[in-house]
Amino acid sequence: MPPRLIARSLLTAGVLAGATVLGRAARGLPRSLGAGSNALLTAAVRSPHARDGVFANTEPGSVLAEASPWTILRLLLTRGDSGRPSGPVPLAPALPHDADAAELAVTWFGHSTVLLEIDGCRVLADPVWGERVSPSPVFGPKRLHPTPAPLDKLPPVDVVLISHDHYDHLDLPTVTAIAADPKHAAARFVVPLGIGAHLRSWGVPDERITELDWDGATRVAGLTLTCAEARHFSGRSLRRNTTQWSSWAIAGPRHRVYFGGDTGYTAAFARAGERLGPFDLTVLPIGAYAEVWPDVHMNPEESVAAHRDLRGGVLLPVHWATFNLGFHAWAEPVDRLRRTAEKAGIPLALPLPGQRIDLADPPAVHDWWSPVA
Repeated sequence: MPPRLIARSLLTAGVLAGATVLGRAARGLPRSLGAGSNALLTAAVRSPHARDGVFANTEPGSVLAEASPWTILRLLLTRGDSGRPSGPVPLAPALPHDADAAELAVTWFGHSTVLLEIDGCRVLADPVWGERVSPSPVFGPKRLHPTPAPLDKLPPVDVVLISHDHYDHLDLPTVTAIAADPKHAAARFVVPLGIGAHLRSWGVPDERITELDWDGATRVAGLTLTCAEARHFSGRSLRRNTTQWSSWAIAGPRHRVYFGGDTGYTAAFARAGERLGPFDLTVLPIGAYAEVWPDVHMNPEESVAAHRDLRGGVLLPVHWATFNLGFHAWAEPVDRLRRTAEKAGIPLALPLPGQRIDLADPPAVHDWWSPVA
């Protein structure tokens, strides 16, 4: 074959391959982005925390520090494998799904996904079973470990709780699978204001959705769920802050749990501790902190301070180990947390991904992360 023809064939093959990759990357993109601007604006106009259709934090500080996009890109390109484990992350065996819910127990499935058992009820918070936290099936942060158990092995849940609409907390395939599973037919989706529009666009019936703004509360299955102020941001596309973000206080007749979701350190923790606490368990983020976004992700020392503000009992750290979303070493968050919590005398729950911990008889802390750090 003449060189010119070979070159043309190679160019054609390259173009076709590129088009195939782009086609795969864009597959399902509009649906994954969620609701359109008009639907989101309808929710925002109802909130005193939104102006001109945009929600805002109550404390000063920017979502990102004064760092250019090029600085952030350079950090991403030069971080190498520092945010990855050196070997397979150990997982706990699949949980039994036929037992009654406990008085107070928690199962951590990785990142921020937890199954809470509170006074005989089950609350599934920020469920993410997807392979990537991205609108694309091809690009975006990929799991660093498999899901510890299949989604269909979960026991029936009473509440699906969402903190905000970022892809690592609101996962389209997970939401639609839960909504379609007859086992969870009674589950109510309790979400911050505006996220209901996303859920409705994905086929979740309106009667199964409760939307709340900060300080709003609802009762489901004997639990009181209060939407608590957080310090973060939202958005599933280039436009930010079109839906509310939050933490959650969950109170049963005998126990209380605080689910932080995703947040920077905020004075709102102390207010929540006084008004809604004390809490038997706090579930707080410790990972993906960075100098270029100091206001929206807590570092481990700030998480300990937040736990004390909240008047917490046991602290379960989340938002680490599963997706590489920052620039620190993979196990750095939990190592820093453990040192700080020990000095402060704060008891920790540090389960393997997939491990269930009954707070009535918690196991001793076992360092499972260092061998693969």
